[in-house]
This record gives sequence, structure tokens and C-alpha cells, in this order.
Amino acid sequence: METVILAVVIAVVAVVAATGLVVTGRRRKQLPAPEAQPQITKPAAEPKAEPQVGEDAAVSAPEERRTVEEVILPAQAEAQAETAEAETAEAAPAEPELEVPEPTAGRLVRLRSRLARSQNTLGKGLLSLLSRDRLDEDTWEEIEELLLTADVGVTPTQELVERLRTRVKVLGTRSPEELRGLLREELVALIDPELDRTLHVSRHDEETPARPAVLLVVGVNGVGKTTTSGKLARVLVADGHTVVLGAADTFRAAAADQLQTWGERVGARTVRGPEAGDPASVAFDAVKEGIAEGADTVLVDTAGRLHTKTGLMDELGKVKRVVEKHGPVDEVLLVLDATTGQNGLVQAKVFAEVVDITGIVLTKLDGTAKGGIVISVQRQLGVPVKLIGLGEGADDLAPFEPGAFVDALLG
Repeated sequence: METVILAVVIAVVAVVAATGLVVTGRRRKQLPAPEAQPQITKPAAEPKAEPQVGEDAAVSAPEERRTVEEVILPAQAEAQAETAEAETAEAAPAEPELEVPEPTAGRLVRLRSRLARSQNTLGKGLLSLLSRDRLDEDTWEEIEELLLTADVGVTPTQELVERLRTRVKVLGTRSPEELRGLLREELVALIDPELDRTLHVSRHDEETPARPAVLLVVGVNGVGKTTTSGKLARVLVADGHTVVLGAADTFRAAAADQLQTWGERVGARTVRGPEAGDPASVAFDAVKEGIAEGADTVLVDTAGRLHTKTGLMDELGKVKRVVEKHGPVDEVLLVLDATTGQNGLVQAKVFAEVVDITGIVLTKLDGTAKGGIVISVQRQLGVPVKLIGLGEGADDLAPFEPGAFVDALLG
């Protein structure tokens, strides 16, 4: 019985296997041949990143190894540091060296040839006329006309001609040397060598606290007032004074910068205020600073004034009054452009009414100016010419010396 059952099972298995092979064969015949499919290349797998610690972590670079020769010893490092500092110091802009102004003694003598070139018409003309064989009325009229055209002024001209006529008659002979000596004496006398031409610029040590001398520089626009103030600072420094500058010309933006530049060149400090600020306040602060520093002189450059503007002239009076709260003003110097001739006298008179002028600075006397303006301006104001400007150079401002000036006129 078991044998029969085993035979039946084997037969069933054989039938099932045969049926499966037939079905598989039919399916293979029914399926179409597969079309060539495009091959897709997969990107190569990136290597996994190294684990990082924080955002700034990175793979450590291989350690650099140095030879014995490349190792810097402490002594070498110090030497290299000193060399680097020296190179840095050389590359940095050096502090500007202070200039040493030319001594004021003898400045006018040095500048005499320049003055003679511009003023030789007066001296040569007078000597030529006085050397004529016959000095008639026409000749004396020519002499008078020559003096007037040189801006000597009417009254001084008449006085000089009268004295010359008298002395020529008494002299009798008129050799060139005698005429030149005669003319020199009369011109020096006309300029008046007895006037006090010293600048009062020394500190008042007898006061407590010691107060510096105060100088106000005044004048109309365009006469070179700020430049003259800078040159005057050089004159004072050359004579051994310590100076504080006050830039009280607050209405012209460039004026304070210009004055400060002049001061820095000789080591003088400049006190300045805001643009369009109160000039009297700046002048007051400058004197206050001068007292604190123990300076010898405070030099205040005021704003240019039109002598026809009453309000501006009143303001100049205010500057002087405010400064005098510290003490009296020692000098008020009026700057005049010598080329304006007799018109400058009108300006001078108006300024003299507002502030007590103690001295005159004549600028541009080396140009087309007539030397006789020195005589007429002194006569009109009763104030001495103390300084004259004879050029554009920084040290071309010279103390006025009557004898040297006349020698330059006569050549």
C-alpha cells in the first residue's frame, strides 16, 4: 500500500514540473525584446567629510619644520625690531623745522639797494636839478614839482624848497659832494629823526601777574595786514621775544589759517575762534593765553576795516576796549599800502580817530610807491613810521631808519 502511495506522489510531482516548464516557455515567447535603455551614470560618491568641531574647525596643516639656521634667536629678534622701528621713523613725515628769522639789525641796510632801485627818480632828479649852473625860478619850480609827484606833500615840499634855496645861496659853490650832503641833511630833518620809532614789545614784569606787551595791527582790506602781522612776528622772534598770535580777523576764513602758518614757522602759538565769531572775544582770549604762558608779546591781527563804514570802525574800538580789560594796549600799528599815496592819508586819519595809533607800517614801498609818502604821513598824523615792507620775502619787513632811507633815495 505504501508503495502505491509513493508512486502516486512521484507521478503528481512530475506532472506539475512539466506544466511549469511549458508555461515559462510560452511567456518567453510572448514578451517583446527589451529596447536599449539609456545608461545613467551615477555621480561618484563623495568621500565622507571629516567630522568637524565648531564652524572654524579645519584639517590641521602639516607642521612646518625649520632648520637651525632659520631659527631667530632673541638677540636677532631685538635687532630686527630696532631696524623696523628706524625704517618706520624714516618713512613717517618729519616735524617741520623752525625757521630762524634774519636779525632785524641792519635789515634796511641790506635792503637799501632794492629801495634805491625803486626810488632813484627822486634822488637823482633832485641832484640833477640842484647841479645846474643857474638856479632860476623855473628850476626851483621843477624841484617843487618833483617833490610833489613823490608824495612828499604840499607843506613839507614848500618847507624843503625854502631851506634849500637859502642854504644854496650861503654855500656859494655847489660841487656834487656838497649838494648831496646838503640834500641829505634836509631830507633827514624833514623825516624827523627825533621821533620815537622803537616798538614797545617787552613784558611788563613789574605787574602782578606779569603781563605781555599787546600790539594791535589795524588797517583796511587789501593792504597786506595779515601778511604784515606774520612778518612782524618774525621780527619779534628774531629779537628774542616769545610771541602769541591772536587771529581776530574772523570774517575771512583764510586769515586765521594764514596767520597760524606764519606762527608755526617760528614757533609762535596762534589763538583763533570760530569763523564769523566775535573778534573782541578772540583778542581777549589771546591776551589771556599770553599771560598764562608768560609770553613777551601778544600780536593781534584785526579784521580789515573800510574807513567809510562806521559800524566796522566802531567794532574796532570795541576790540581795543575789551583787550584793555587786561591792561593798556602798548602799540596800535596802522598798516598802509604805500602805493595808494595821498589816499592812504584819508584812511589813516579815520583810524586815528577811532584808536590811538602809535606807529605806521608802510608796505609795498619797493614797487611803484613814492618815497615821499613817509614824510607826508608822519606830518599828517604826528605818528612815526616804524616799519617798512620792501618785498615779498618773509624777512623783508625792516625797522625804519631815516638815515638809511634817505641814503637809499639818493642812491
